Amino acid sequence: MTLRTGHVGLNVTDLDRSLAFYRDVLGFGVLGEGKSEGEGGGGERRYAFLGPRSGDGLPVLTLWQQAGGAYEGGRAGLHHLALQAESVERVREYETALRAYGATFAHDGLVAHGEGSASGGIFFHDPDGTRLEIFAANGAEDAPAPHASAPTCGFF
Repeated sequence: MTLRTGHVGLNVTDLDRSLAFYRDVLGFGVLGEGKSEGEGGGGERRYAFLGPRSGDGLPVLTLWQQAGGAYEGGRAGLHHLALQAESVERVREYETALRAYGATFAHDGLVAHGEGSASGGIFFHDPDGTRLEIFAANGAEDAPAPHASAPTCGFF
């Protein structure tokens, strides 16, 4: 297979609120913002491209202010967006920032991806309810696994 993920686009209800979350809480840099007039008098549409805080590099995440309501996990489409951190310690730093922000968590703290797994992370929701994960590839061996028979990232 020669394809790899280029960037992930998310529909949001309020670009300013989502920018504050992804920029200020998760640390993304804003690579660009824009707006266009909606077709057929549909009003102004806004978007933002997010990536490394340094501003160099390609977008990792794009936000499109065009959603009429919150994320619905029971519908076909995006299940969750997983972001990898360099260490479990860094995952815990994100957890602290997310708790200070008031994010809703699916599990209490750091959890392993599966029973005895070295990888694990935190599972939470953005301001529109989109399911997110921040994980590390190693260091979660002693963390609990919320589900005995399914991957932790599967059902939340």
